[in-house]
Amino acid sequence: MRQTFLAQLEELNNDVIKMGSILELSMNEMIGALYEKDIEKAKKIIDRDDEIDLLEQHIERECVNIIAKQQPLASDLRKITSIMKIITDIERIADQCADISEYIIKLSKYPQMEEPKSLELMIEAMKKMVINTIDSFVEADLEKAKAVIEADDEVDNDFEKITDELSLTMQNKPELVPQCVCYLMIIKYLERMADHATNIAEWITYIVTGDLTVG
Repeated sequence: MRQTFLAQLEELNNDVIKMGSILELSMNEMIGALYEKDIEKAKKIIDRDDEIDLLEQHIERECVNIIAKQQPLASDLRKITSIMKIITDIERIADQCADISEYIIKLSKYPQMEEPKSLELMIEAMKKMVINTIDSFVEADLEKAKAVIEADDEVDNDFEKITDELSLTMQNKPELVPQCVCYLMIIKYLERMADHATNIAEWITYIVTGDLTVG
């Protein structure tokens, strides 16, 4: 029974890693589509969101089946219940990649404007957080999880800077209001992606340490 359970747990772990890999692909393509205003790439990201939704549902069912049939020990139960939380955050980050892609398509319909100055910094900080959360899950690496949690303030600061810049642009150049609104929505989704990455890092910390007092 224990060997069967361990095999199921390993399969569950691999499914979460697969979900993280698909997310990383969508995130990287979303960033490329944003910089290039690539409509076809943006549409592909939106279409791929269904794949992540289906994988989330599959993992949830497996978690419930394992709990119901295997009666896991406390430490194993901690991991399984945390995985159910983690995949919800992964799915929401993927949703936000799709949401940003919708705004990339809208942006492509307007005359080009210069991108906000701190946008690239915000994107790179968020991207590093998401990659570190996936790596910290794979490696059970507390240091990477801690780095994710600490990096959230950096993304928040970039969000504030870009919001101020876009507000000023809308005041001085009313013709750019539609583009600025698109960028405001994009940075809001980027900020939420960072928040979800932080949530995942906190659940990983709980899996490893049993401490749920993070954050």
